[in-house]
Formats: sequence, structure tokens, C-alpha cells
Amino acid sequence: MNYQTPALRRALAADYAIGLMSAPARRRFEQLLLDDAALRAEVAQWQETLVSLTESLPEHPVPDRVWQGITARIEPQVLHVPEKRPFWNWLRVMAAVCSIVVLVFLGSLYNRDDARYTATLLTANAQPALKVEAHEDYLQVEPLTLAAVDADRSLELWAIPADGKPISLGVIPAGGKGKVELSEAQKVLIGQPIALAVSLEPKGGSPTGQPTGPVLYQGALAEL
Repeated sequence: MNYQTPALRRALAADYAIGLMSAPARRRFEQLLLDDAALRAEVAQWQETLVSLTESLPEHPVPDRVWQGITARIEPQVLHVPEKRPFWNWLRVMAAVCSIVVLVFLGSLYNRDDARYTATLLTANAQPALKVEAHEDYLQVEPLTLAAVDADRSLELWAIPADGKPISLGVIPAGGKGKVELSEAQKVLIGQPIALAVSLEPKGGSPTGQPTGPVLYQGALAEL
């Protein structure tokens, strides 16, 4: 590079005085200054010019918030890095979640309350009168074409096993719609081949444990 070019010498002197040179360039330029008095004078002129530009500027104290901002930027920052969980911790969590899902699914299967047996009880004229569905712990009855029952009377549901001796399953709710809860003995009975019948009894059911009134409806209980 030809350092004798006036324009280049002025530009280099200005860069040096202002502080724009890189460290390697600054060292090379300082070597030139040792043997070049005219170049030193050029640099001195630039330095005096820069000083004269700043002498006329009044001093202003730096606000505390500026220093606080500078300090916050240059001080080491604490990084909050999330703790890495080992692979086995993640695997245990997933296994626990899967176990819960399986238990919920199995529980839903276990607690299913689907009807197991059904019967449609008919009148003497073979007209559908009452629908009965046998669940695990109770019978669900639904009226189809039930005849009206006086307030001092009840409809009682009977199981007729193979020996033909009626066994009471309970009184049908008023209006013919609702649940008839089953005892443990009655639950066993429902699982056997039986017929169902409904008799007209005094309020609250038969006082003798056997039908005392006319049989209004009957039908066979069939497995679903």
C-alpha cells in the first residue's frame, strides 16, 4: 500500500485519532509514525480538532437508571435451565398413566349395567302389557298397555320356576314404571329358566307369600 498518497494519509490519521482502526492496523500505523514526522503532525491535527469539538459541550450527569441498565447488561446473567429428567423418570410416568387408563377401562367394563334377561308379559288376550329387563341387582319394568289399578291395590311380580310354585320378586312401582330391587336369592333365581307373572294384590303385596288375586299378565324370561 502506498502510504505517501495525501488522501490516504489523512484518512488513516483520522481513523487512528478517532479510534476506528483494528488492533493489527493500529500497530502497523504506529510503526509508520515512528519514522514519519509529517504523519505524526497529521494525527496531532486530527486530535486537536476532536478536542475542540468536545470542549464546547456542557457536562451532564448520567442518570442512575442509565448506570443501572449498563450494570445489568455487563453483569453475568443467571440462566434458569430446567432440570433434565432422566429417561427412566419419563418412562415411569408414562407407565403410570397407561396403568390408570387400563384400570379406568376395566372398571367401566366391570361396572356395566347392561340387561341380561328380558320378558314381555302379555294379557289373557295376548296383548303386550309390561316389559321386564333383568339387570345384575334389579329388574327394570316398563308399562306397555297396563290396566288401571285402584289405589288400594298393588301389582306384584312373581317368578314361576320349573316346580310351578310362585316366588315373589316384589311389588311393581305405581304406574308400572321403575325398579324392583333383587335379594341375593332372587338374583340366583333370575339365572334359571323361569316364567314371570303379575297378580293383583292388596296394597303392599300378598299377605300370604303366594298370589291371592287374579293373574293379569305373564311371559317367559329369556336371556339376551
